[in-house]
Amino acid sequence: MSAVMHETEVMLLALSEIARECWAAHSCAPSFDDKGKDLFDPVTDLDRSIERAMRSKILKVFPADGVSGEEEGWSNEGAARYWSLDPVDGTRALICGLPSWSVLVGLIEGDEHVAGMIDCPALDERLTAVNGVTRRNGSSVRSSGCVNVAKARLSTTDPYLFSGPEAEAFERVRVNSLVVRYGLDALAYARVATGGIDLVIENSLQRHDIDALVPVVRGAGGYIGDWHGGQDWNEGRIVAAATRELYDEAVALLAL
Repeated sequence: MSAVMHETEVMLLALSEIARECWAAHSCAPSFDDKGKDLFDPVTDLDRSIERAMRSKILKVFPADGVSGEEEGWSNEGAARYWSLDPVDGTRALICGLPSWSVLVGLIEGDEHVAGMIDCPALDERLTAVNGVTRRNGSSVRSSGCVNVAKARLSTTDPYLFSGPEAEAFERVRVNSLVVRYGLDALAYARVATGGIDLVIENSLQRHDIDALVPVVRGAGGYIGDWHGGQDWNEGRIVAAATRELYDEAVALLAL
């Protein structure tokens, strides 16, 4: 592993510890505000404190890097290398006392996702992807190898987020899949990496939702892209699959 990748791995582990320390200092079901306009979109003091602490650590060690966070936006916008932070992915789960929320960190250089982390403090489970390898609590993991929708364990966070043609497209995949589970947020992508779930389909995601997921899924042998067979991360429609074959079949069924 190069010195740069080693520094990256050390930083991801440090950010995980920072997030867990912030969580330990807060209630398991913290109070929240609704920042949404049309849909309920809660934010807690834990979201804010984790993001501020992680941002401070990154800029102390890598002052030339950029940081883009869900709650407080950019530091050093336009930097060649930047960290994408979602301090609590699954805030709805957090405020309901459920353990499926996670801390997301992605590292992007140019247009390339070079490292990422899905950290699940309530489950004591940390997935890091560095140098093309995904590890859970230090041990490498692999996706299931599933290649057919008919045998796939499917997940999406909330089927009611789909409407119109998108809902019809998701239904085409759902009726052809083996089983479907809901409500997991980024934990579903962690389970693609560890082999428990084979296929995740979502829409309306933001970059801070996506940037950590890309290297984690790829580093476990999975495939991740958009609904059209490409990699347009800005449109918010994402498919993560255990294999490229499974991804391609799902995309064919999703065709709008």
